[in-house]
Amino acid sequence: MLTISKHADVTGVAPITEILDGWVVTKGNPEMKTWVMHTSEDGSMISGYWEATPGTYHATYSEYEFVHLIEGKIIITADGQSPVTVSAGDAFVVEASFKGTWEIVKSVRKHFDIKLK
Repeated sequence: MLTISKHADVTGVAPITEILDGWVVTKGNPEMKTWVMHTSEDGSMISGYWEATPGTYHATYSEYEFVHLIEGKIIITADGQSPVTVSAGDAFVVEASFKGTWEIVKSVRKHFDIKLK
């Protein structure tokens, strides 16, 4: 079955404004918003948008995530590894075992697809 969900416009969709589970602010006073725009029929995948203002979080992931960064700049540093800088236009994957920091250098907006357990 093919389902097409066009969801670039978040107008009329209430964002989640609480800090995500597994995320802890470690520097600054960043704020985040998450819009879940689609859930698969079997509930195993979600997709949507996430925005955050400058600051740093320590994140502990429990699910696989594909990210397309639409705006902004982030320095992502997995615990014990070298930092990786991602900017608008970049796409990347975060494994379910990821633990490390997300330093939001410039306010970001990303599209995400998350594989739920």
